Amino acid sequence: MIDEGGRILVVEDDPLVSEVVDRYLTRAGFTVDVVDNGLAALDQAQRNCPDLVVLDIMLPGLDGLEVCRRLRAQAPIPVIMLTALGEESDRVMGLELGADDYVAKPFSPRELTARVNSVLRRARTPVAFAGEGIRGPLSSGDLKVDVGAHEVSLAGERVMLTTREFDLLVWLMVHPRQVFTREELLEKVWGFTYGDRSTVTVHVRRLRQKIEARPEEPARIKTVWGVGYRFDPEDAA
Repeated sequence: MIDEGGRILVVEDDPLVSEVVDRYLTRAGFTVDVVDNGLAALDQAQRNCPDLVVLDIMLPGLDGLEVCRRLRAQAPIPVIMLTALGEESDRVMGLELGADDYVAKPFSPRELTARVNSVLRRARTPVAFAGEGIRGPLSSGDLKVDVGAHEVSLAGERVMLTTREFDLLVWLMVHPRQVFTREELLEKVWGFTYGDRSTVTVHVRRLRQKIEARPEEPARIKTVWGVGYRFDPEDAA
């Protein structure tokens, strides 16, 4: 159980699934709100400011992907998507829209609870985790990161990153020129010793789109073919 608990919004139209998720998360010490459609999810998120949203993709009316997009546009609320087993396109789209993680159905309620704890732990303690005690600022050319304030700027303009994107960037910046495999990044940034490596691939691509002048030819986050990724700083800072 995570130390501080928190408020979780569960968005799921299957009453059996939502009941089980509600029961397990409540037992783990969380306050849980449950809604069964996308519009209600957006309203609930605005009124109660959840610490994390567990969001099913297949919802009546406004689907989970659109709900995720709107949530991410409003605030950096961590999101875990619930997807159908084998629907890789849905998983990738969810990650592209800013979801922090996904769990494929059918899933173990214990696994979902563990993922909720992991995502919240990262969201609440980015400094101790990603910055290894460094409170910033970090810099590379016109890219500036204030680890303590959880803020990123590029050429003086604020860059909006999700929690995972921020953690990934800080991890790479505090280990300049060190190559990490996708499996290593899953463990170090996501806290998972197993999982879909495409999660890392998608987050690297999203991060490049936000901090690289030419994302298709990245100067900062380099791909080391057949191995993984590394961060190449622009200056000694």
